[in-house]
Amino acid sequence: GQSVFIKKSTSGMAMISTQRRRELWLFFIVVTPVWASPATGASDISCLVQPEMVVAVGSPVEGLLNSVKVDQGDFVKEGQVLATLESSLEQAEVALAKAKAEMEAEVKGSVVREEFSARKLGRAKDEVARLEATEKKRLAQLELQRANALLGLRTIRSPITGVVSERFMSPGELVKQTPIVKLAQIDPLRVEVFAPLVWLGKISIGKQADVRLEAPMSGTYHARVTVVNPVIDSASGTFAVRLELPNPKYRIPAGLACTVRFPEQ
Repeated sequence: GQSVFIKKSTSGMAMISTQRRRELWLFFIVVTPVWASPATGASDISCLVQPEMVVAVGSPVEGLLNSVKVDQGDFVKEGQVLATLESSLEQAEVALAKAKAEMEAEVKGSVVREEFSARKLGRAKDEVARLEATEKKRLAQLELQRANALLGLRTIRSPITGVVSERFMSPGELVKQTPIVKLAQIDPLRVEVFAPLVWLGKISIGKQADVRLEAPMSGTYHARVTVVNPVIDSASGTFAVRLELPNPKYRIPAGLACTVRFPEQ
């Protein structure tokens, strides 16, 4: 409710009263965050623990979902089967291609034996028969490989070692472009930090730091800097730093808030 008096100077510039300037200065002192300088020693900076990688796994082909072999919270290994699509047609095509390949192998054997007998009788045949038999066998093998590849697409495997964070579909549903499950790699974990500008040039890739987790976790864990973003966020006066936090026995859950302390320079 107090009036602010503005006085025009001889140069035309507005001059704010001494009392108002004091109020503004006090305002900036109260709201401006104070970051510890690396020159004064170690300092704690807020951070967040996240999965190293999050993958939404779907199917490269459309089809009816036959089975989902994992559920939310399950740990999976890279290459493990997560789900299968209905594949009776693809299995039949594999069986047919395999039979053709075996037949062509038998035909080639017969041609070779016949040529051997013909040479013994002095009636050598043209090489065309042998080349045709060889080519047919090669094509039959390629068809078998193609059939096996198409069958393999009906089995969805895990691209990473981690944990199933979400399951979206169940057997009997039609798979198109919708993910079936979501996986999270939690060893190692990723620690995201927004460091103040006073630390710019003081944090480098490979630098070690101590990470302290919020409750219910306790203790200090060692992490290593893997990324230092050279682009500064001018609005907050910070730059992004990423650290790698080993988690070999999955004891540390992702999603926790934390503080990170970089050692003295």
